[in-house]
Amino acid sequence: MPWNTNDYPASMKNLDGVVRKKAIDIGNALLDSNYPEDRAIPIAISQAKEWYKDASEKEVNSYKYQENPKKSDEHDDESNTDLLDNDVKVFFKEDEWKVQTQGAKRPDSTFSHKQDAIDRAKEIAQNKNSKVVRYTKEGKKQD
Repeated sequence: MPWNTNDYPASMKNLDGVVRKKAIDIGNALLDSNYPEDRAIPIAISQAKEWYKDASEKEVNSYKYQENPKKSDEHDDESNTDLLDNDVKVFFKEDEWKVQTQGAKRPDSTFSHKQDAIDRAKEIAQNKNSKVVRYTKEGKKQD
């Protein structure tokens, strides 16, 4: 069942308002992609917290004042439900360690240190029941 800012899962109750709004939006997109509610909720919360941590103040304020998510909102059909079970890769590019789901158009996050990227990738992979694929700085796959 989709959510809005007046009707959302109890586990989102104690989130900061803008983080809750983002979690609702992400969760609705997952539900719209036929993702089970019991998996969509923790993924949405985790992704919303990560977004808030990495977002600039300008980005947070911009999102804060956008229209609130509605139960009737339609989401991109290009959301690629097949990405939901894809492995998460950690690779080095443009002087940063990047965390990206295989097949995604852009990274979830970037880090200065490889271990931080691996930790984030493990968190994402655990939520999706997939695995982490690590690469060296030179682009070679690690075990």
